[in-house]
Formats: sequence, C-alpha cells, structure tokens
Amino acid sequence: MDPITTTSPPERDPIVIFVDADACPVKPEIYRVAERHRLKVFVVANAPIAVPRDPSIERVVVPGGMDEADHWIAERARPGAIVVTADIPLASRSVKAGAVTMAPNGRVFTEDAIGMALATRNLMDDLRSAGGVTRGPPPFTPKDRSAFLSALDLAIVRLKRAGFAGT
Repeated sequence: MDPITTTSPPERDPIVIFVDADACPVKPEIYRVAERHRLKVFVVANAPIAVPRDPSIERVVVPGGMDEADHWIAERARPGAIVVTADIPLASRSVKAGAVTMAPNGRVFTEDAIGMALATRNLMDDLRSAGGVTRGPPPFTPKDRSAFLSALDLAIVRLKRAGFAGT
C-alpha cells in the first residue's frame, strides 16, 4: 500500500513594510494599517525620528552617508515586502527585488512603469543641473492620502491572497 503524502504550501516570509521615512507624509497611516493587519514596519532614516512605542514598529537609523537609507531598504526588499518611498531609484531597485513599491500619494510602481519614471527623473535632474528651472512635486493633498490608504490596503490583501502572512 502506498503511503499517502500530503504537501503543504511552501513557507513564505511574512509581509513587512519598509518606509523611506525622511520625508514620508503618511507614516501615521502606515502605522494604523500595519496595526490592523498585524504587520512589522521598519521606519528607516539617517537621523532619529519619533515612532510609536510599539514592538511591531522598528526605527532603523542608518549612517549619514548619501542614500544609506535607500541601500538598507533595497538590500531587504523582497517578494512579500512593501516599500513606501518617493525616491525613484529606490523604487526601481525595490520593484526589481519583487517588493510591492508605492509612493506616499498611492502611486504603485510596476516593472512596466518604472523605466519611464526613472527616465523622467533623470531628465529633470539633468535640466536642474544645467540651470533649468523646474517645479517641485505638487503639494500633498487629502486625496493623495486617501489614494495611498487604498493602495496600501489593496497591496496587503493581494499579498495575503498570494500566501504571505502577517508577523
């Protein structure tokens, strides 16, 4: 008689959220959503910033060098992780690592769109370097905050459906 074998789905890493925190306007929203879903949050900056006293929220202070917070996050980005950043090069690295990557305004970076976002960013950087006058990003609005909350919730639901779990 053949033994009956059962296979269970492969173990997956838990869902975690990495926040490029220096200029992130949606940190309080991230904390609330993470608490509701029982997710671990890493708040990464190169200077100490206030975070709630909660064991699921970890403040990570990296050395003060150029892009150190970005490097720390990019090295840990993976499938099942969510990266929140407005930094296009970090978004590109995170998308390539398989992380769900979104801007604080709710814009989700995808493999299809990240190339254009990088090209636009580089063009604007070249224009500024050449002395061209460019405008900064538009002001952050309540609509942006709402779009972010919707995008974050949707990303978590999709990751859970894909077999990732909370911590």
